[in-house]
Amino acid sequence: MNKAPANPVEVAVIGAGPYGLSVAAHLDHAGISTRVFGEPMGFWRRNMPKGMMLRSPWHGTHISSPNRAHSLDVYASAHSVDDSKLLPLEDFVDYGEWFQKRAVPQLDRRAVTQIDASGHGFRLTLDDGETVAAGRVVVATGLRNQDYRPDVFAGLPAELVSHACQHDDLGIFRGKHVAVIGRGQSACESAALLAENGAQAEIISRGDIHWLAHLTDGSKASRPTLWWLREALAAPSAVGPFPLSWLAEFPGLAWRLPRNLREEFTRRCLKAGAAGWLRPRFADVAIDAGRTIKGARADAGRIALDLDNGRRSFDHVLLGTGYRVDIARLGILPRELLDKIACMGGSPILGAGFVSSVPGLHFVGSYAVHSYGPLLRFIAGAPFTARAVTRAVLAADARFIADTVALKSGALNTAPANLPQSR
Repeated sequence: MNKAPANPVEVAVIGAGPYGLSVAAHLDHAGISTRVFGEPMGFWRRNMPKGMMLRSPWHGTHISSPNRAHSLDVYASAHSVDDSKLLPLEDFVDYGEWFQKRAVPQLDRRAVTQIDASGHGFRLTLDDGETVAAGRVVVATGLRNQDYRPDVFAGLPAELVSHACQHDDLGIFRGKHVAVIGRGQSACESAALLAENGAQAEIISRGDIHWLAHLTDGSKASRPTLWWLREALAAPSAVGPFPLSWLAEFPGLAWRLPRNLREEFTRRCLKAGAAGWLRPRFADVAIDAGRTIKGARADAGRIALDLDNGRRSFDHVLLGTGYRVDIARLGILPRELLDKIACMGGSPILGAGFVSSVPGLHFVGSYAVHSYGPLLRFIAGAPFTARAVTRAVLAADARFIADTVALKSGALNTAPANLPQSR
């Protein structure tokens, strides 16, 4: 039996990655009672491989804090990190932990196992059985449990097929022949890291790899005028092709687009592609593009793939197939609450302030891409999100206070809805 909810808080933030930390820092700065749950930078530490470099440009990699007091620039200056080079995963995880200690000290490392609607707010059950009452909840769990696995690989054992997000060290495949499925950043960087760790890596994909322009791809040397023009026109966060990349910079504007137009815009901006700086690292990576995988089965300790051009056998298949959002797979939303959340294809339909159709329940990060556009897939979307959520909470509090005053004066006949638990 759960204990009675303790320590009520106005806003509970579930997740302590870039989005959760950013939202919490802004809420706390605004004087809003906030509590954050989760291991800081947990997904980045456990589900991304050593040696990975961040694809986002430097100015699109800041965890957001009011007045930029804890920006990546401040961290880099204090830790002698070179801002002219690609940012290693290890440095970014360390930056996130540094940010948390300074901007979000109220973090609770326990995991939330269930969210239940309760009265005018929510009841959170933690992994040790304790329950916490919250007036609002912000779900910022990143891509946890959202990895996409093609049906053809269903039921195959983990020793033969795994998703890229299951590994923090690809050195375990040294000496193995590994097929990497996909052609996006995750697939291509995984293939490069596999080769550099002594594996025989081969990419199998439906089409050719789309290499995104970068200094290392030779375009600057061969077409310097076009290079500098492209750089001058590039949007700060570099999400999507020009000129759509500039629309991506304004999630509030994308939110106001008609749904079908926003979906097409998002699809084009998130089209599979790999950073050009990976290309020189492909000397030892084989590529079999234009393939269709018709079947897959275990075969004498290996995995056999039935391709449109014949059967191939590998020691392991690594799925670099990305992610598909479905909040039902989070595992913390009971069916009675899920049924109240309006969704489209597994993604919650969000209003102003990233609130869902359940008042007080917000979703941020990748869960907001359907409603706010492609920038929300990247760290660069955290500043807009943190400010928008904070404004929404402050506005709701202002309405509550006004309704309470009106109720006491006799202007209202009923109590105000969505009563915050504390402030």
